[in-house]
Amino acid sequence: MRVVFTKGPGTSYDIAVHRETGAALAPRNGPGGHPYLPHDLVHFLAEAEAGIKLGVYGRLAAGDNGMFWPADPTERNKAARRRKSKPVKPSPQAQADMARSEELAGIAVPVWEVRRGFAKDLPAYVRADEIPPVVDRIVTRLDEYADRWHALPVGGTLELIW
Repeated sequence: MRVVFTKGPGTSYDIAVHRETGAALAPRNGPGGHPYLPHDLVHFLAEAEAGIKLGVYGRLAAGDNGMFWPADPTERNKAARRRKSKPVKPSPQAQADMARSEELAGIAVPVWEVRRGFAKDLPAYVRADEIPPVVDRIVTRLDEYADRWHALPVGGTLELIW
């Protein structure tokens, strides 16, 4: 699966997913908020480094639409009807994987900011003596992409393979 992040003005971005399984998905806007680390890129790297199978990207690769809508209007209407008639509750493992993705992303970004000198201290919810070892690998990956993302012009892209 290919995931393409396209830089918008300010901290905005679009994200497109091109996959082999499931309906073709329409690109969507990302939540923005960070000039170096798009939120969805952080999750991608955290899930990849931690081996999270049923987070956002593993579920998308397996055919789940996640936060996206099908590109085809007919498929989009079917998906909307399904969501209304019988919402799909993620499995306990998927819920745990999503929670782990959120936890790791929430720790990795402030650790990266402190290491890069963008922040002086870790927030109170991140205890330096309780940082999981995988966070070091995630921070290394964030470092690989942060400057590349920041240097992109509006309309520039980063492509990652899941």
